[in-house]
Amino acid sequence: MESSKETGYQPREGPILCINNCGFFGSAATMNMCSKCHKDMVLKQQQAQFAAASIENMVNSSIKQKEPLPADAVTVEVELKLDSPRPTPDPVPSEPKPKEGPSRCTTCRKRVGLTGFSCKCGNLFCSVHRYSDKHECPFDYRSAAQDAIAKANPLVKADKLDKI
Repeated sequence: MESSKETGYQPREGPILCINNCGFFGSAATMNMCSKCHKDMVLKQQQAQFAAASIENMVNSSIKQKEPLPADAVTVEVELKLDSPRPTPDPVPSEPKPKEGPSRCTTCRKRVGLTGFSCKCGNLFCSVHRYSDKHECPFDYRSAAQDAIAKANPLVKADKLDKI
């Protein structure tokens, strides 16, 4: 067997952790960053380039028009941090979403999952309580049916005949 000096092969020391200390492994192709950190860094660079180009476009257009730019448009700074490419959560969270538990029968509180039956009263029921007489449904089926029939069958009146 040939030695490692003769072949030029150098064994790796082990996997390289991401330089942002996120806990994932990095690679030389992504500048020793994990794929998520590298993607975030590239996205921030693109946003910085876009912001710089738009600022320059605004400056150039104002020079052509010979109008002064507003002070806040000129003093926009683009900042790129490589220390923490992952976005930080907002300090004031917007309304927390209520934890949505498993779907349950309104009458017996049995878990129904995907097999639940929705009633016209707006509640969800299991297979035992799905019928309106089993869960004391407040929906008025009779008046709903009368309204449907009235809409489907409009009243037709013939013209009255003139008497001779």
